[in-house]
Amino acid sequence: MKVSLAVFLALTLTISIQAEELPAVAVAGDGALVSSQQIFDLANKPTKESHASTIVETPTGLVAAWFAGTRERDPDVGIRVSRNENGQWTETVEVVNGVQSSTLRYPTWNPVLFQPTEGPLMLFYKVGPNPRHWWGMLTTSEDGGKTWSWPTKLGEAHTIGHLLGPAKNKPIQLADGTILCPSSTEIEYADGSSHWRVHFEVTKDLGKTWEVIGPIQTGDSFHAIQPSILTYPDNRLQILCRSKEKRIVESWSKDGGKTWSTLTATDLPNPNSGTDAVTLQDGRQVLIYNHSEGMVRRKDAPDLKPRRILNLAISSDGKTWKPVLTLENETGPHPKDADRRRHFGEYSYPAIIQTSDGMLNMVYTYNREGVKHAVVDPSKL
Repeated sequence: MKVSLAVFLALTLTISIQAEELPAVAVAGDGALVSSQQIFDLANKPTKESHASTIVETPTGLVAAWFAGTRERDPDVGIRVSRNENGQWTETVEVVNGVQSSTLRYPTWNPVLFQPTEGPLMLFYKVGPNPRHWWGMLTTSEDGGKTWSWPTKLGEAHTIGHLLGPAKNKPIQLADGTILCPSSTEIEYADGSSHWRVHFEVTKDLGKTWEVIGPIQTGDSFHAIQPSILTYPDNRLQILCRSKEKRIVESWSKDGGKTWSTLTATDLPNPNSGTDAVTLQDGRQVLIYNHSEGMVRRKDAPDLKPRRILNLAISSDGKTWKPVLTLENETGPHPKDADRRRHFGEYSYPAIIQTSDGMLNMVYTYNREGVKHAVVDPSKL
């Protein structure tokens, strides 16, 4: 099998940060971590599993969403929403699902909430049997997430097939009102091979019509998906992506997202798990990610899972990153119940925003049982 130089470097690159001692797990109320709470009570959870959460600030407050059901890929998986009112999260409600007819229902996937500067709250999500054969949907809310419009299918493009909207992470809105959605596809060929490719979906009319930029890579050098977008002066943009090559990979644009550089590996590890990032009001960049390369095997204790540790890293230039806060770091003991043990020690698929009060708000999967909401004061990072 031919291995490109980029892949070889990604697989052999030493992680200097890995050798350093990561920050101890933060304690709410002590230092930068302001608060940390489950969105719903795990003892009375509405569904067996929850995953892939998203968060947004609306004029009426915070709204979070995620997919939930028996298990990922099961047809009963729908998109649930909760709103934060007076510091408390409301009871979760399923607002959309994958019902196609009285005899056919598909699972839903990867919701993404976005509040444009003008217009209704947007909820993007996917429907389909798996990520290779899903399609994008959009529903909107005029009242901050209380009620939702009838969902519409985003459509198709000859370059990528089904439009998806943002694959996992939030869009950005450019100065002219254009919404730039970071997206990706997972393509499987007849011979069993697969390619992950990054592209962008662009709308200038709140999702009525779309243009596609990319894919920006063939999938030969890096298998990358789920980009997040960071902004810089002079119309520059950066994306950070999940990859199969054990590294977070990046690409840069000098023209507001019209063209992109070749994907390259960063110094940050990635256990093939979703990340998210945000540009702060002061110009710094913050990344939320699993600082892990993969499974840690142990002889006398349960293995440590790739997504067992969840971290924040910060950068002033998007090139040099420093881990500054540890949200979770599971080392055991593990539950005896086999079903609970299946996802124990998984803190994954985070989403992060900076709200109008300057705080960082993030949500993430908690052992596939719950969705955790954390607030961090970036002035203390």
